[in-house]
Formats: sequence, C-alpha cells, structure tokens
Amino acid sequence: MRESLQKSILPFGFIFLYGSGFIFTQYGLQNSTPMAFLGIRFFIAFCILVLIAYFFKMPFPKNKKEFFHISIAGSLTVGTFSIGVFLSISYGISGAINALIISLQPIIVTVLALNFLKEKITIRVWIGLALGFLGVFFVVISKLNVEDFSMIGIFCSLVALAGLSFGSLYQKKYCTGMNLYSGGAIQTLSATILTLPFLFFEDIYITWNIDFFIALFYMAVGVSIGALSLLYIMIKNGEVSKVSSIFYLVPVSAAIVSYFLLNEKLELNVIIGIITVIIGITLINKR
Repeated sequence: MRESLQKSILPFGFIFLYGSGFIFTQYGLQNSTPMAFLGIRFFIAFCILVLIAYFFKMPFPKNKKEFFHISIAGSLTVGTFSIGVFLSISYGISGAINALIISLQPIIVTVLALNFLKEKITIRVWIGLALGFLGVFFVVISKLNVEDFSMIGIFCSLVALAGLSFGSLYQKKYCTGMNLYSGGAIQTLSATILTLPFLFFEDIYITWNIDFFIALFYMAVGVSIGALSLLYIMIKNGEVSKVSSIFYLVPVSAAIVSYFLLNEKLELNVIIGIITVIIGITLINKR
C-alpha cells in the first residue's frame, strides 16, 4: 500500500515542481542574464545539499569512479539541459517551442533504453508515447510562432534535449545507488562549474529585487533539489522509459499553473491536449 501510494505521489510532486519552474524562470530572466541566474541557482542548491549531507552525516562516494559517474550524470541532466534551455530562450525561442522539443525526450529515451538497458517496450507503450507527444502539441499549439525560429536557438534546445535524455539513461545505469543529498551536491557543483565558461560570453547584469529572489529560491530549492530528487527516486525504482513519459505532463503543469498564477486562459486545444496526454501516459504505465 505504501509503495503504491509513493508511486502515485512522486510523479505528481515532480510535475508540479518542475512544470511551475518554467513560470518562475520567466521572473528570473526578467531580472538577470541566463548564465548568471543559472550559476547562482546551482551554487545555492550545492551549498544547501552540502550542509544537509554534512549535518546528517550522509555518505559521499567511496571512490573516484563513483564520483565521476555522479558528476557526468549531473552535468548532463542538470547542467547541459538547463544551459541549453536558458540559452535557447535568450536566442528568442519561446517556451512553447522548447516544450515541444523537450517532449521528444520520452520517445528518445525509450528507443535508447531498448538498446542500452534492454528494457522491453510493448506496442501499447509506443501508442502511448505517440499520444503523449500529440497531446503536448495541442497544449502548446496556440503559442507556437514561426517567427520564434532561430537556428542557433533550436540547436540549444536540441542540446538540452540530448542532455536530459542521455543524463536519465546514465543516471539509471551508473548512479542508482547515489545518495540524494551528497550525490545531489556533487551534481549541482558539476552544473555550477559547467556554467562558468558561458559567463565570459554574456554581459552580466542582475536586478536584486523581490521577484528575482523568489525565482532564485524556488528554482534552487524547489527544482534543483526537490524536483530532481523525486526524478532520481523514480528512475531508481522504475523503468527509465516509463519514468520519462511523465515529462509529457511538464507543459500541462505549466499551463495549469499559468491559469492560476498568471490568469491565462485554458483554451479548448489545451484541454484536448491535457486529456490526450493523460490517455497516453495511462497506456504507457498500465500494467
């Protein structure tokens, strides 16, 4: 009963935190350059996780190999993904196009898991993956704008997609025994270091106002610590192809949070998309 309840709560907790993170990102980028915001966010998360690990005496990796694997997984899932998305936004790619590109992640991970992790994929799962992607398209279609297309921006989005996809597989294959706090500290430190070279290529500015602090705190604690910890727990306990399917719900969560916080309308296409995504995820995860 407890295991069943955990499997039900974790995905919803992750989706709420991760999806609403896109809303708070908008506030952060209105008051800061992308890499400055990311670097500070990752470093704050690192400091918090180190303090928790030290205070509660959490075990750190016992050897360099384990430390290396955790660092690589963090550089991909946390660093590469976030840097790619933030750069694509800075080059004018809208959140809708980013959401559509990132929603290819479940399909890519499923194909890779089939070959590298030897997971068994049924025809029902493939149908669910197709429906999930179609549902995301309906959710974001009203916000798609051909004028948003920038080749370098699209490239950054694809880099983010690759980082999230390969990072999830790497996490499943090499880091399932990782402690969430000590391992999370290593991963957020790796992501922090990854942002440093990009700081030399942007004119850094930060407006230290309440909106910036709220966005920074939420992204550091709610997303970099909370959401990613839930994701790693789900990857550890389940098939990575099925876990990845919940990323279809990220644009759905963002649309719902925007409805309540930003007074955006839930148009008919969004409602159709939400229903389609739910049907797709149900097919994927049905036993």
